[in-house]
Amino acid sequence: QVQLVESGGGLVQPGGSLRLSCVASGSGFSINAMGWYRQAPGKERELVASIPSGGSTNYAGSVKGRFTISRDNAKNTVYLQMNSLKPEDTAVYYCNADVRFSGTLYWHEYWGQGTQVTVSS
Repeated sequence: QVQLVESGGGLVQPGGSLRLSCVASGSGFSINAMGWYRQAPGKERELVASIPSGGSTNYAGSVKGRFTISRDNAKNTVYLQMNSLKPEDTAVYYCNADVRFSGTLYWHEYWGQGTQVTVSS
């Protein structure tokens, strides 16, 4: 009922920039926190950045100062602006959202399909 659709991934040179977008589509729900995770080959999925509906943002130490997470609540969209990209940023990036459906009491976690980010010369 809720679908997270990611876009913006691709191939960039070291030092370049990308902006990832994730749109939550559907109806009858509200969203609390949204965030971005990533997973590189042979490594566990890790939190990149998160942004609660009304709280402060959170960043992994490896991206702090280079990445910026933001959201547009009217569009149910979360963004990840990635600057000064490094080869070690290469990974599949996944959108995440905590969703509550109307008439229910609990938040449920949804994930996007992932978008590939490759940083290489």
